[in-house]
Amino acid sequence: MKVYQDLLQHILDNGVEKGDRTGTGTKSVFGYQMRFDLAQGFPLLTTKKVHWKSVVHELLWFIRGDTNLQYLVKHGVRIWNEWPFQYYLQENGLEEQFPKYSDAWKTEMKSFVQRVIEDNEFAAKWGELGPVYGKQWRNFNGVDQLKGVIESLKQNPNSRRHIVTAWNPEDIPEMAKAGLPPCHTLFQFYVAEGKLSCQLYQRSADTFLGVPFNIATYSLLIHLVARECGYEVGEFVHTLGDAHLYNNHFEQTALQLSREPKTLPTISFRDGAPGIFEIEFDDIILEGYDPAPGIRAPVAV
Repeated sequence: MKVYQDLLQHILDNGVEKGDRTGTGTKSVFGYQMRFDLAQGFPLLTTKKVHWKSVVHELLWFIRGDTNLQYLVKHGVRIWNEWPFQYYLQENGLEEQFPKYSDAWKTEMKSFVQRVIEDNEFAAKWGELGPVYGKQWRNFNGVDQLKGVIESLKQNPNSRRHIVTAWNPEDIPEMAKAGLPPCHTLFQFYVAEGKLSCQLYQRSADTFLGVPFNIATYSLLIHLVARECGYEVGEFVHTLGDAHLYNNHFEQTALQLSREPKTLPTISFRDGAPGIFEIEFDDIILEGYDPAPGIRAPVAV
């Protein structure tokens, strides 16, 4: 994963100071590309522990077309919580009572998440994130893009149209209410010599917190689609638009850069595991993952 360490250092060395929607401030570069040969191991970051359960369950959530927070939090995935919670506070006039990032805000968010888990009616109203990734992948204005691209990969592997996009301009205002407009906006598959590769274009990249998850998510997606279509895995090509480090992540970044990457883990599947649209967490086997300890950093909302 030296390629990821190189990205961090590139931003520190060459980034420009920019403001942002959250008011946190960033150091940012525009246009950067990383390549990962999946035959060399599964690119799950080893210089800090990445929450594997979150990677897998979020991807399964996308694949199934789900857009409600309840599935994620029931499976211990917390990476989406802040945005619907902040929307809930805004809509109920509670922002002054629970100032963003305060101890009271964090405590109230835990209560919010628990209600999403336990109360289906509450979850239906406040856990719904709008037409985010899963909706666009599986029902983009009536088109099941993911199913269609898988069929196309099987029937016409040399096509240059194996594309799925999450950027639906008509739906952006709705996505922004309780979630976020898609950061990882478009991906394209490519078949050569029996191997499946994928390139992702990511418009906005929270390099310290988000990008390690994005690398793992799309690498796992390649494994799942390759298995579905009968291919070997090739490369994951990660192209970034605005790649940034938040100003309150510099200390954590320095710590991560001080660590040496370790041997990458591997991915396999349980014998008899179902196809991509029915597969479960326990069907996916991660072996040999021995990362350095996690590094906590605040999320910019």
